[in-house]
Amino acid sequence: MSQLREELRVIPGAAWVIGIVLYLTAATLICFVAFPTDPEMSHAPLAGRIAFAYGASLVVPAWVLLIGYVYADAKRRRMRYALWTCLAILVPNAIGIILYFVLRDPLPKPCPKCAALVREGYVFCPSCGTAMQPTCPNCGRGVERGWSNCPHCGTKLV
Repeated sequence: MSQLREELRVIPGAAWVIGIVLYLTAATLICFVAFPTDPEMSHAPLAGRIAFAYGASLVVPAWVLLIGYVYADAKRRRMRYALWTCLAILVPNAIGIILYFVLRDPLPKPCPKCAALVREGYVFCPSCGTAMQPTCPNCGRGVERGWSNCPHCGTKLV
C-alpha cells in the first residue's frame, strides 16, 4: 500500500483540484441537466440516477489524474515531460497514456558521492566521475556483481 501512496503523491496538487472540480461539475450536470430531459431516465429511482451520475463521472477525474501523473512522472524520470503530456492529452482512447507506461525510462539513481541523479545504465556519474557500478579492469565497461568474466572482453574478474 505504501508504494501506491508514494505514486499518488507524484500527481501534482493542481491535477487533484481540477479532477475534483470536473468530477463534481460533470456529475451535477448529468443529474440536473441530462436526466430531466431524458424521458426514459425520469422513471428510474432518484438514488439510482444519482449513483449512475456520480459513477459515470469518475471517468473524468481518472483521465485528469492520469495526465497529471504522466506529467510529473516524466519530469522526475528526466524525460520530455511536455511532449509526453501533450501525447497523453491528444492521442485518443488513452493510447498516449498507455504508450507512456510502455516506453517510459527507469527512474534515475542518486550518485553515492555527489547525490546527482544518474540515468540507468551509466557506469560513471557524469557530474563527479564516481563509478556507479563495478567495471572491468581491462576494458572499463560496466559489469554486474557476481560475474566471473567480463562479457565484453572476457577478462577474469576478481
